[in-house]
Amino acid sequence: MLRPRLQASFAHIGQALREPEAFTLRWHREGAPYHWSVFAALALTAIVGTTAYGMIMGLLGGTREMLLDGLRCTLAAGIGWSLPLPALYVLNSLSGSRLRASTTFLAALVTTSWGGLAMIAAIPVAWFFTLALPYPVALLLVHLAVFAAVGVAMVDVFCRVIERLEPGRGRAPAWWLTLVGAIGGELFYALGLFRFSALGQLLPWLTGT
Repeated sequence: MLRPRLQASFAHIGQALREPEAFTLRWHREGAPYHWSVFAALALTAIVGTTAYGMIMGLLGGTREMLLDGLRCTLAAGIGWSLPLPALYVLNSLSGSRLRASTTFLAALVTTSWGGLAMIAAIPVAWFFTLALPYPVALLLVHLAVFAAVGVAMVDVFCRVIERLEPGRGRAPAWWLTLVGAIGGELFYALGLFRFSALGQLLPWLTGT
């Protein structure tokens, strides 16, 4: 009993990452075709991705800093995505959306899972530059570039999913992602993941002093 369920869950997760639009649309049309373990596995993918990349961000600070940065990255990303989610559902419903709360949640969860997988794929790049250019300014720029690239990809995934669910509304609900970016950016800054103090090292070089 357990083995077939696990196999089905892995198959669903694979589809969610390969075809997020079709995966979410099936839930929307068929009611609740996926077991709760699929939701748990998608959430775990996002957690593993953000934690692993966060640990790379703290690589030069030693084991303790790696663990702390892994937790900070996951905390910031989790709050940044979950905090605006109720507002997305309420405002969408008021503007005519017919999506269930569970469908809205699944669309966000699939997007974050896809983002977590993208973060895992970016780890070799971040690891290489951390060892090759162990300078605060260079690492800040690398991490900013990675987060920007993953963020753009996640925006595209979420927009495609929402547009597939309700073609008549298009990508309008994607405004929610501006809140995600704003809250997430504030949290990353507040938790010290992006060490913008390193930019101060550029000032003497730019001014020639």
